[in-house]
Amino acid sequence: MLPAFPQRLATFLFAAGMMLLWGCQVEAAQHAEVPTDTTRFGEPVALGRVAYDPIREASGIVASRTHRDVLWTHNDSGDEPRLYALTPRGEHLGVYTLAGATARDWEDIALGPGPDPGVDYLYVGDIGDNEARYDRKYVYRVPEPVVRAGQPPVDTTLTGVERITLQYPDGRADAETLLLDPLTKDLYIVTKRNTTVTVYRAAYPPSTTEAVVMEPAATLRLAPVPGLSSDGQGAVGGDVSPSGLEVLLKTYARVYYWQRASGAQPLFTPPPMTLPYIAEPQGEAIGWAADGSGYYTLSEERAGIPATVYFYPRLSGPGLD
Repeated sequence: MLPAFPQRLATFLFAAGMMLLWGCQVEAAQHAEVPTDTTRFGEPVALGRVAYDPIREASGIVASRTHRDVLWTHNDSGDEPRLYALTPRGEHLGVYTLAGATARDWEDIALGPGPDPGVDYLYVGDIGDNEARYDRKYVYRVPEPVVRAGQPPVDTTLTGVERITLQYPDGRADAETLLLDPLTKDLYIVTKRNTTVTVYRAAYPPSTTEAVVMEPAATLRLAPVPGLSSDGQGAVGGDVSPSGLEVLLKTYARVYYWQRASGAQPLFTPPPMTLPYIAEPQGEAIGWAADGSGYYTLSEERAGIPATVYFYPRLSGPGLD
């Protein structure tokens, strides 16, 4: 969440992005590279506007891997503890309230394996902390419900919700990025509010009864976002591919990409590459397609610009023949 995001700046970022489609492919971090001929993504496709009006501050997005054409999102702080299901075209599929959960500052969502083999879980990160006031952060884990792309919208409550309590080993921090490694089931949180961010890891299986002290896993140097104070710097969203071999991390201005050969390698194997991205009014959500064929982005609504689901298709690289 970026407090008091200026309307003029939001409009500027959006307009600048429209003019500079490939501007995000310049060198963005120390040793960053543009995608090679073997890993390329194309220009964004606007799939549709978000139809359900209460989704005004979409802060995370993830694609279901079990139910075709189903995406999950949630609002930033100020909403109830609920998830929203929608199609890639923005059509409303349902509201799913997490029983027993609270929503202090939900910032990102992930999907992947958990305790029960063969079951996909939704992981919601209550990890935002604008004033660095809270010692404990929370991740809510719940089995993904059955959702059909053609269903009438539903309003229901999800039970069986587990709360994972996390603590940083070295103080308090604000964060907007939650990652799940599907190969190890480890959870990762990436901090923000600085161009140098820290990646923290909670090894699987995390306790659901006692606080888990995370361990530092990596330090990343990201390019500054022009025109913004420290509030707007750093990572604001990310996702690990269904294969577990590709990682996306975004700031308000760029999308970074890491690729590894196996789960035995670190999640952030340098150097990163920068991928195509058109600046959105306040774009904090990014997620892989279920088949790895590209990535989605979604923004909070700002400056009168409605939230639109964008898709960046993969042109070449892993997963394509």
